[in-house]
Amino acid sequence: PCPPGVLSLRCRPPSWHRAARQLPPAPCRAFSNNKIQVDLDESSGVATMKFKSPPVNSLSLEFLTEFSISLEKLENDRACRGVIITSAIPKIFSSGLDIMEMCGKNVEHYGEFWRAVQEMWLRLYGSNMVTVAAVNGSSPAGGCLIALSCDYRIMAENPKFSIGLNEAQLGIVAPFWFKDTFVNVVGHRIAERSLQLGSLHPAPEALQLGLVDELVPEEKLLEKASAVMARWLALPDHARQLTKSMMRKAVLDRLVTHREEDIKYFINFISKESIQKSLRMYMEMLKKKKS
Repeated sequence: PCPPGVLSLRCRPPSWHRAARQLPPAPCRAFSNNKIQVDLDESSGVATMKFKSPPVNSLSLEFLTEFSISLEKLENDRACRGVIITSAIPKIFSSGLDIMEMCGKNVEHYGEFWRAVQEMWLRLYGSNMVTVAAVNGSSPAGGCLIALSCDYRIMAENPKFSIGLNEAQLGIVAPFWFKDTFVNVVGHRIAERSLQLGSLHPAPEALQLGLVDELVPEEKLLEKASAVMARWLALPDHARQLTKSMMRKAVLDRLVTHREEDIKYFINFISKESIQKSLRMYMEMLKKKKS
């Protein structure tokens, strides 16, 4: 059986069986929730997932639940081989975890919220599909985690857009599985320095550090993402999927093994008055910026 939250190769029909379908697929299908628009082009086997939760695509409990359900639907759809993840909101990919979900709530809510964060990462990082992040705006914290969890990251060539795991700036600590994902992309030393400083890296610096794979003009972002996707999909799915699983399995297994422990740690940490005070101060600062 599959570990909870992780879709192994055994959990879905292998892609090379897809040719056996009798009826030609419809060219395009869409399904939309409140916060995410998904369009699947069955002729190419590529879905586009657009975040549309104004003002900043923050990862609320509702958003995270929709994200995981959308991924599961695509993962179980034989017509879908890859997904491009981007934003429908100008200048922002995702602002990360919704602070409102972590401030002034009860322990049951904190537990439910953190389980949803875990589920999102387990599904995305462990996905059999090719995943390409088309980062068309700033992407701090949890937004950065989404991009890091994809197979390939393309960012809009705009020095005003930044990306990074900046949790330390908020007085909170990135969990071990955020850290593991970051280290696997940029290496230990860059990750260590960036995490301790809570750094947000402007797009050119993110490219230099290897945090993103390419920079392109914003208007060409989706075109480039489609070209990258086509290159990845040119390989036999089973070989690519097994290789991806081999590279990522140890990191995924670590969270699956310690999932309940991780939830308890989060609840204990976020419930501390000193942390709640830091989060309240951060929210006040955001309110002042808006006004």
